[in-house]
Amino acid sequence: MNAQRRPGTKPGSHDGSETDRDQQPASLEDCRRCGLWQSATQGVPGAGPRRAPIMMVGEQPGDSEDREGKPFVGPAGRLLDNALHEAGVAREEVFITNAVKHFKWEPRGKRRMHKTPAQREVDACRYWLDRELAEVAPRVLVALGSTALKALLEDTHARLQDYFGKVIEHGGRAVLATWHPSYALRAPDPETRERAYADIVAALARAKKLLR
Repeated sequence: MNAQRRPGTKPGSHDGSETDRDQQPASLEDCRRCGLWQSATQGVPGAGPRRAPIMMVGEQPGDSEDREGKPFVGPAGRLLDNALHEAGVAREEVFITNAVKHFKWEPRGKRRMHKTPAQREVDACRYWLDRELAEVAPRVLVALGSTALKALLEDTHARLQDYFGKVIEHGGRAVLATWHPSYALRAPDPETRERAYADIVAALARAKKLLR
């Protein structure tokens, strides 16, 4: 599964020369629709039941996910597991994925630090999100953060704050928006972190209610 970097390409960067936006690859390992594959360890597909009624979509894999090849296995994933439990949502009801399937990062000392994907990279990865939506056929979508919301609504101008507490119909599915779990981990003060976590739990509980 490991993607091989081009000789001379620095970790955390890509020159865009080995991309093909018209490519329709059979696997993430073969994907060259954008240049992120060059500095990622591997592509990270979604995980969960193929007919899960709820699909949660985040931004992109992090460092832990890039190394393990599974979504939401790092600190943000553990927080999300806690939120699911508190909201009464079983993992068997949920398919978890990201809008972008390769980790975009920049070096900072010995660490690989998250870097927000560009819109062209989100657009290129829509190919994989569309495939997951077709295969899983969820009834409710939960957008975890702004990048995920824009990807799901196919609207680059969508603002996360404008959709809080609302149920949006898009493509025949209900869409809810909430914070990405990493925000609830890294917000600047305890009160904001607690409020963000409560918002995530509330969104997941509402997603479960919509299934009824």
